[in-house]
Amino acid sequence: MKKYKTIGFLLITAISLTFCAMKPELQKEFPQEIQSVFYQIEKNDAESSTTHFYIEFKNPLSANIKLEKIYFHNQESPVEEITRKDFKASFLQSNKKEDVILHKDPSREYGNKAPVILKSKFDLKRNEAVLEYKKESKTLFYKIVNVPEKPLR
Repeated sequence: MKKYKTIGFLLITAISLTFCAMKPELQKEFPQEIQSVFYQIEKNDAESSTTHFYIEFKNPLSANIKLEKIYFHNQESPVEEITRKDFKASFLQSNKKEDVILHKDPSREYGNKAPVILKSKFDLKRNEAVLEYKKESKTLFYKIVNVPEKPLR
């Protein structure tokens, strides 16, 4: 009996661990025609900037599709509806560097903060983004390639 419990426990553990490493499957096509995708960088001040990511559809977005998030430049942001055809996501980037105290006496380094390293959910190039959306309550992902930067007007 103990042998069966051990085998059952190992089987359940093996199955549960296989689902931990699964990556979201990217869709080949978006269910609706996208007219244009681009981003613009707005300088807020010397220490920060905001990247605005725009998606424009040829026709109004279908009622059974809801845009959730955009993954871009190792960040994620919720998607806001401007009109039924135009959507936007904004990413804040801070260029501010924290002062780090380096000293031969380790007690003088007390108070240094560990760097925050953000790992994106997707491995993307600089000009790629992933759009997370729901279609009929199912979460799907669509990879957008060759996203151009447009200057601010």
